[in-house]
Amino acid sequence: MKVGIIGTGNMGSILVESFIDGKAISPSNFYITNRTRSKAEALNDKYPTIHVCENPADVIKHAELIFICVKPHDIYPLIKQNQPLFTANKCVVSITSPISVEQLDSVLDTACARAIPSITNRALSGVSLLTYSEKCDDLWKRNIQELFSFISTPIEIDQKITRVSSDIVSCGPAFFSYISQRFIDGAVAKTDIDQSTATILTGEMLVGLGELLKKGYYSLPTLQEKVCVKGGITGEGIKVLETELGDVFEKLFEATHEKFKEDLEIVNKQFTK
Repeated sequence: MKVGIIGTGNMGSILVESFIDGKAISPSNFYITNRTRSKAEALNDKYPTIHVCENPADVIKHAELIFICVKPHDIYPLIKQNQPLFTANKCVVSITSPISVEQLDSVLDTACARAIPSITNRALSGVSLLTYSEKCDDLWKRNIQELFSFISTPIEIDQKITRVSSDIVSCGPAFFSYISQRFIDGAVAKTDIDQSTATILTGEMLVGLGELLKKGYYSLPTLQEKVCVKGGITGEGIKVLETELGDVFEKLFEATHEKFKEDLEIVNKQFTK
């Protein structure tokens, strides 16, 4: 199957690298393009048999499965400009949450889907979130599901939980990276440990925690119970977290949903012209 990637920024590049390294797609079956050509050529340097196209139209002509990896506000103009090329034998996959598969369906004759990846997919792990349009038949669904199973655990979700699911799966690594960095900075500020050692220890702790959860030895609550001995040091640390964190995560989800609403308003206006 010929696969197209329109937009090789952060997530577009991660998809290309993950699908190739995960043996899902051979480099010679990729057709890619990017507004800043050097970003596409950087992938071509790494995988010489990738086809770098001059523009989105060339990608659409050559590929059967087309991933649109541009900013939400740029998707509708891109589709309208190239609309005749999106023929019924193709499938279009958007990777952005504000645009629904119903909106894609309304302007395209192709099968349509949405796939929200995560940076964790680069390590061939984590989750990818999938949603299909009514025009997306069982064959395309199986193809997309199988493709993402090479690099992740693909999970089909309903439109109404798109934003929060994306917050957890796609934004979550950045949120917890920030928390981990603050954890490291606090250790360095208040003790004799150096930045490098604290970073190594924290990274290895996170990897170990992931393995514990992945292998099902503990749930999050039972893990806390096992480490938190009554009257012990860990318990004192938990007390600080309970006091200081407050409703920070509730506010986090409020903020992401508010930004999501702003993006939705802009996108909805485009698709209702």
